[in-house]
Amino acid sequence: MKFRSDVAALNRGDYGPLLAGYAEDAVLTFNDGPHRFSGEHRGRDAIEKFLKNFVAAGLQGEVLEAWTKGPPWALSIAARFNDRALAPDGREIYSNQVMFRLRTRWGRVVEQQDFYLDTVRMNELERSLTELGVDPVDD
Repeated sequence: MKFRSDVAALNRGDYGPLLAGYAEDAVLTFNDGPHRFSGEHRGRDAIEKFLKNFVAAGLQGEVLEAWTKGPPWALSIAARFNDRALAPDGREIYSNQVMFRLRTRWGRVVEQQDFYLDTVRMNELERSLTELGVDPVDD
């Protein structure tokens, strides 16, 4: 339930609640490619930059299903997630289906791996964001 409310806050542009759930040494791994989300994001500062880019891109996500396994000190979570982005004129510039796996330690995410149905769509999103003048977050 907390994860769903954190995603709802993210959709409103507030990544703080979601970021607070990551351990300082957490690693978020995203599919490689010529886009701003690519690669390994190691540590909370790098994950914050990732989330700032998510918000800046206007991405919206929805948790459709989630499964958990393990004790509270070593919980694993898998979830089905859909995301999309709209241009300022309301035109959809991106949509995708995602599965991700989280590993936690006492309620804090220590590892996240995202798996996208169509990784080419991420490249198309990057092109659209560039055309719209949405630069990657650098800090």
